[in-house]
Amino acid sequence: MGRWEPGARTRLERAALELYAERGFEQTTVAEITHRAGLTERTFFRHFADKREVLFSGQAELLDICVHTIVGAPEAAAPLDAMAAALQAASAPFEDRRAFAQQRQTVIAANAGLQERELLKLSSLASATADALRRRGVAEPTASLTAEAGVAVFKVSFERWLGEAHGRTLSELIEDSLDHLKAATAG
Repeated sequence: MGRWEPGARTRLERAALELYAERGFEQTTVAEITHRAGLTERTFFRHFADKREVLFSGQAELLDICVHTIVGAPEAAAPLDAMAAALQAASAPFEDRRAFAQQRQTVIAANAGLQERELLKLSSLASATADALRRRGVAEPTASLTAEAGVAVFKVSFERWLGEAHGRTLSELIEDSLDHLKAATAG
């Protein structure tokens, strides 16, 4: 496949994940990724700041979806309901990328530095959603507690989704996890 053909980003992601799985994240170079993808290093850096970004490039999109959904939720929506709507909206881009997400998680689980980066990503999500809840007028500590609980729901649901071969959708697992959280906090 030539450098000028479409799908460069996808080809780079696929090549990187294959190499990370085969050789390990640390041992894989950008040059090896671009060679396997049939592209140039210049093309790689048009799409990704560094080789970690292949694994974390969707973070900004995830934050935007969650923040916009919370801010745009109906005024009467309870904080947890606004957060639930955000998690449901955020699940949509993942649904057709389960295989990629599974490979990605395997690579992250094998590297302490990537695990730390994943935790920072989740922390950023909690911070951004708490800010969005505060913009809706939700006071502290409710805004922070709701955001942290929402991130926990997302994390648990995501892990369950990755573990189910052909099971429920991420959206269904988020709904189920929210139901469990509500049951756990009910009197």
